[in-house]
Amino acid sequence: QVQLAESGGGLVQAGGSLRLSCAASGLTFSGYTLGWFRQASGQEREFVAAIRWSGGNTKYADSVKGRFTISSDGPKNTVYLQIDSLKPEDTAVYHCAADKGWRIQPQTDMNAYDYWGQGTQVTVSS
Repeated sequence: QVQLAESGGGLVQAGGSLRLSCAASGLTFSGYTLGWFRQASGQEREFVAAIRWSGGNTKYADSVKGRFTISSDGPKNTVYLQIDSLKPEDTAVYHCAADKGWRIQPQTDMNAYDYWGQGTQVTVSS
């Protein structure tokens, strides 16, 4: 059973930084892709970034390139999302997700992901 647990969210001023963590358990196949999605109040969930567990291929949404960095720590089974230069429009619940399919590149479609965490709230004040 795959379980994902996010942490690291909080209230931060615009221009600040946060590092979100996603602790994964039950990942028995190295071909997984771990992704981050976010959902603002009243809006649809959107792709943010993803990384292949094996090989480290990454993909980012255009809206976060240059400010967000996804990384993984294999021994800790943890994926991180470093968020810099936070903007009020980054306010959302950030969810970690795992795609168990074998992919050449990380997927941006949330329907490709099989497992989801509960999310961690990020609130950016102006």
